[in-house]
Amino acid sequence: MIIVWRVLETCNLSCPFCAYDKRLSIPRNVADPERISSFIDLLGRWRKHSGQDVLVSWLGGEPLLWNPLDDLTRLARANGLEISTTTNGTSLGSPKVRRHLMECYKEVTFSVDGFSDFHDQMRGWPGAFSKLRKGVRLLADECSRTGSRLRLRANVVLMRGNIARFPDLCRELASWGISEISFNQLGGRDRPEFFPDNRLMPGDVEALRVLLPPLRNELAARATKLLGGGAYLDRIRDSALEIELPINDCRVAEQFLFIDERGCMAPCSFAVGHFGVHVGDMQDVADFDALAGRLNAHQRHNPSVECLNCRSTQQFSKFDAR
Repeated sequence: MIIVWRVLETCNLSCPFCAYDKRLSIPRNVADPERISSFIDLLGRWRKHSGQDVLVSWLGGEPLLWNPLDDLTRLARANGLEISTTTNGTSLGSPKVRRHLMECYKEVTFSVDGFSDFHDQMRGWPGAFSKLRKGVRLLADECSRTGSRLRLRANVVLMRGNIARFPDLCRELASWGISEISFNQLGGRDRPEFFPDNRLMPGDVEALRVLLPPLRNELAARATKLLGGGAYLDRIRDSALEIELPINDCRVAEQFLFIDERGCMAPCSFAVGHFGVHVGDMQDVADFDALAGRLNAHQRHNPSVECLNCRSTQQFSKFDAR
């Protein structure tokens, strides 16, 4: 079971495609640490009851900015849960942060937009690319020296300005010690003003489909796995062609849950306010056992408008390597 928990909406960077751009004048909600702590305890009991592994993945904003996160992570590990996070990497210069990641995390995903000319512009952070490269390489070297099990992953949001250099970027990331590379297409939901001029076009997606197999083989020879299966590319192509995909029977919650900073639960981040289920509703393992069926039944009988054109990567094969 994978649980992605968005713990805060605050970020220290200004990405023009992101809803949490620090320049935006928006409310910045933050999760309740006590609520997370109680739910971690339930997840630990459910893990023992079900025999299933549980991975909790912290999301933001920028999660590593949040002070309670270290203690919550250690609590989760004490309950037998695995931990991951997605970060912009701005805190990697800290030896304390790197040591904590190595001690407590199973995987960490770094968001990368491109080489320095593109990445620095997108992040609004002068020298961002070189600082990220230095921090990731330090972490990779320390993992190698200490025998840490930490998996380093990079994720790239593909858009018109970076897709042509995506193969070269993958090769560069492999040289940092990144073991897995994933990608998303730029979406238009968070920043609709940015989307039209930067979205992927059908020709971009077809070019991506051609280059991926040989690139995947090349990277595998360097011990780096390029993720993104055939069904995932089909969905990206259909999105570029503006072909909608309605989902009438969503079963994602059998293996994946999204929780926002208010504690609302859903099978994806797009419809998190639709289901009316809160972490506080989960009082014991029986409640959690019944949750996937509860969410599925609600979606079948009362689908969200988001279900009429599903954009959840969990429906497809983003993390497949074929």
